[in-house]
Amino acid sequence: MDPELIAKIKANPQYNELVRKRSSFARILTVMMLLIYFGFVLLVAFNKPLLATPLAGGVTTIGIPLGVFVIVSAFILTGIYVRRANGEFDNMTKEIIEKVKK
Repeated sequence: MDPELIAKIKANPQYNELVRKRSSFARILTVMMLLIYFGFVLLVAFNKPLLATPLAGGVTTIGIPLGVFVIVSAFILTGIYVRRANGEFDNMTKEIIEKVKK
């Protein structure tokens, strides 16, 4: 890209807003995933009896659905980010490029 065009984009106030929104949204989702993941790891480390508790008197324990939840939550949080990135963030990017190229 042209260095002059890059400078114009960075000087645009909408660009700073886009970077701020995208970064804060990514941080929120990252913290959520870390809490889910490390919460599960801490349960494994410090409360094994809880995770070993059978569900409805069967063979499956509480730990299995919680482990599945950790994996599924990663996909869900990724999907949430992709949806917003493909919608709001891409629209903001297009607006910035159109304004700068004029």
